[in-house]
Amino acid sequence: MKALKGSAWAFCGAVSVALSAFSPTQVAAQEAVDVELVLAVDVSLSMSYEELKIQRDGYTAALTHPDVINAIRDGIHGKIAVTYFEWAGDMSQYMVVPWTVIATREDAEAVAAQITASPPNSARRTSISGGLRYAQDLFAESHFRGLKRVIDISGDGPNNQGEYVDLARDDIVAQGIVINGLPLMTDGGMISSFDVQDLDRYYNDCVIGGPGAFMIPVNAWEQFPEAIRRKLVLEIAGDPGRDWWQDAINSGIAPVVKVAGYDCQVGEKRWRGRSWMWDETR
Repeated sequence: MKALKGSAWAFCGAVSVALSAFSPTQVAAQEAVDVELVLAVDVSLSMSYEELKIQRDGYTAALTHPDVINAIRDGIHGKIAVTYFEWAGDMSQYMVVPWTVIATREDAEAVAAQITASPPNSARRTSISGGLRYAQDLFAESHFRGLKRVIDISGDGPNNQGEYVDLARDDIVAQGIVINGLPLMTDGGMISSFDVQDLDRYYNDCVIGGPGAFMIPVNAWEQFPEAIRRKLVLEIAGDPGRDWWQDAINSGIAPVVKVAGYDCQVGEKRWRGRSWMWDETR
């Protein structure tokens, strides 16, 4: 009986040691940052190689711009966690920069070097919802604890594959994640029947969401670097009293203002109604 009792205590001790590996101290060890920021970048085939390069160059220039560095430094923790991936179809997501801390200009330059280390990816179709769900999973895998969690998503067309984008958006926003948008309403690249002329309204009504969510439409590629810079400042900044913050807020951003009646399935409907001879480019 004594032997049995000793064995029981030994078993309990082993279980206790095993469970200690999963103790709450692991959660407490998460690094605190001001913002967990996911940069989700459209690389669907409707965009030319030159446009893809403009996108990448725009992000690298923005991340290392003094206004963005100042916004990071002025935060409560003085640092953010950022990750950058490229997306197209429902199953086409390409990790470029995994979760990385930016606290200094040197950190930002290291991230910029990662972004430009290889040629841009490219793939068929457009699944904004797939990109948003991929971003959602990245937050679940993050080892950081941000005061804000933000998805910054760019795109040049409506969702035409995968889950309906407004349903994905609503679910993600319900988890306290903010989705901001950068609709690319530019000429060039491949024009197709899947384009919508009011892509800014589509993003406003169907893609962005959460407290303080906004979008910055890009009407010409020359505007892209400045739009990205201002967008990052607004997403990162914790002190709205600075000059660089005022410069960003005066950039013509569009906050969330829902208008009843917009068809968030316009991309899917256009895809289903395509001619059999059209190429699968978006």
